[in-house]
Amino acid sequence: MSSMIPADTTSVARPTAETVGGMPTRILWGVGTSRTIRPHWALHELDLDFECRAISPRSGETRTPEFTALTARQKVPLLQDNQLVLTESAAIIWYLSETYGQDHNRLVPGEPRGRARCLEWCFFVLGELDETSLYVMRRHNDMRQTYGEAPVAVEAAAIYFQKQMRTVERALEANPSYILGERFTAADILLSTCITWAVHYGIPVANSVLAYNARVTERPSYARAEQTNGRL
Repeated sequence: MSSMIPADTTSVARPTAETVGGMPTRILWGVGTSRTIRPHWALHELDLDFECRAISPRSGETRTPEFTALTARQKVPLLQDNQLVLTESAAIIWYLSETYGQDHNRLVPGEPRGRARCLEWCFFVLGELDETSLYVMRRHNDMRQTYGEAPVAVEAAAIYFQKQMRTVERALEANPSYILGERFTAADILLSTCITWAVHYGIPVANSVLAYNARVTERPSYARAEQTNGRL
């Protein structure tokens, strides 16, 4: 199953951002994918207003002059926050938490060791689960007309994902609530979206991991993110 499901932009209520001189101060570009839902989720966790520009990847919408002026990468998600333009889902989440997070909802721990552990998990999820495993499957399955069929690579990527998930399973034995313990963090957003993505692709996932993901996605902020991003 594809990780990209176009959002129904006609039926979803869009949040609105505060404005300065009639212009929105916070704009999030991008909907419909496992990567774009991450900043949507963070924005709702932090209870921040924003304007959603509901453009989808590889639809031609990211190649418009307006969007290309913001990023030559022509990829979503992208956040505009006043004069700041920021891409990459993890960087957006980290910035939002650092800038707007409060004691009750910040997504990045405040003390050095907690921050380091959170950063370690974020790098692990992005490097080993997302880019090395799931995106390889996406490129050579959903997008095989562009990148070519590579069934051996797809199979190997699925096996590699399962191997790397042993780290997650062990962590959940010690911290069954969230990946870093009793507090929800940026690492949970990244990890959960990859688990959901893997389930869509039919990769076997341990029951403990499925139970963790069910708990995480029961958060009200995730339901709101599904509304603004589009249900995966």
